[in-house]
Amino acid sequence: MALTGLSDHFVSEALYLSDPDGHGIEIYSDRPRDVWEGQVATSITTLPLDVDSLLGELPDPAAEPFDGLSAATVMGHVHLKVADVAQTVAYYRDVLGFGLMAQLGAQAAFLSAGGYHHHLGANTWESRGAAPPPPGFAALRHATIVLPEVAERDRLLARADAVGRVEDGADGPIVRDPSGNALVLVA
Repeated sequence: MALTGLSDHFVSEALYLSDPDGHGIEIYSDRPRDVWEGQVATSITTLPLDVDSLLGELPDPAAEPFDGLSAATVMGHVHLKVADVAQTVAYYRDVLGFGLMAQLGAQAAFLSAGGYHHHLGANTWESRGAAPPPPGFAALRHATIVLPEVAERDRLLARADAVGRVEDGADGPIVRDPSGNALVLVA
């Protein structure tokens, strides 16, 4: 994997990698919620990461063992390539019930549940107006949204079904956003 970037986003510090298929992977550490809560829309940014400060957290970074990610590691958010940000925001906000935390015009939006800075990022940087990748091409097959209870999952499925975007999947019900991105909803 290739390191492709290092950024300070105000809400988190991030390292960016690219997998062999060109999918972007962001490894980040959140800043405490009391630092950014209520300020996401006006303060989320992309600044150079202070790598010296980050490496200074360890006495000797080169000597630290790495046996893989901790079992407590969670997937904090997923960024989706979308054809149109306005349609995407309308779907995730109005159909699935996510809150719009910040938007960069027609380029990107950041949506969440429960006031988090973002669980979903959606951007058109490489995909404005594009159709989903055809079968057999490297692509995100689906992301999984974990809901706290079955009743909430069923409410979301009913709203998504009302706009014709639900299908059966091997891992559970799948909803598709206007760009064709698939989400499996589980409780």
